Amino acid sequence: MDLQLAGKTAVVTGASKGIGLACVEALAREGVAVTGISRDPDNLAAAREELAAKGFTFVTEAVDLTDPEASAAVFGRIGVPDILINCAGAARQLPPAELTSKALHAAMEAKYFTYMHATEAVVREMAERGSGSIVNVVGQGGKVANPLHIGGGAANAALMLASVGYAKAYADRGVRVNVINPGLTRTGRVDDRLEAAVRATGRPKEELAAELVAGIPIGRAGEPSEVADVAVFLASPRAAYVTGAVITMDGGATSSI
Repeated sequence: MDLQLAGKTAVVTGASKGIGLACVEALAREGVAVTGISRDPDNLAAAREELAAKGFTFVTEAVDLTDPEASAAVFGRIGVPDILINCAGAARQLPPAELTSKALHAAMEAKYFTYMHATEAVVREMAERGSGSIVNVVGQGGKVANPLHIGGGAANAALMLASVGYAKAYADRGVRVNVINPGLTRTGRVDDRLEAAVRATGRPKEELAAELVAGIPIGRAGEPSEVADVAVFLASPRAAYVTGAVITMDGGATSSI
């Protein structure tokens, strides 16, 4: 299927690894000119090398998107893209005994505000132009309560509501906003999740990891590239009538309608 993306421009946040880097690669394969944002210049350099070995290039910007002024400045340099895919930021998973007000604020800064700062930087200009697509890769933790993920889950739930709110606000001006909620996906964040579970339960990490996979009907964790494929489709003109959608990608683990 031709996704009709050749010649388009995109910004991917959280682009140096995991799902964000997979989105950069998937967009580049479609002929999109991609700018990737991440806080760590060393991680971005490694990401550029990894994709260069596959024959792809992308521009990078090392910016902390928890800073609203820095966020506005970087998009001022980049300009308003056709596509924004937000993957930046991850709230730490913590046992309830370690959850403090400071940790709750940090969770919102890391996940909610990074997405909101990037969205704010482009959504009104997209509307003035009459076109644009935003895809927020959020997380199923915003729908399924987990005692180890209270701060991050709350940020994810807030992101879902804000995303659908923006979708309704700008639908008649050509801007689409959609959400993907991955479940267990093979990224470095799985280790953080397991380490929090070890501290909370005292059980071996290997045993806890096996339980995570056992609860997935498909029988495995997702791959970052699988999430990226859905994100790129949602961003494309092939999904022109899809906005305000919240799409679950958890291998069938959530058995609710």
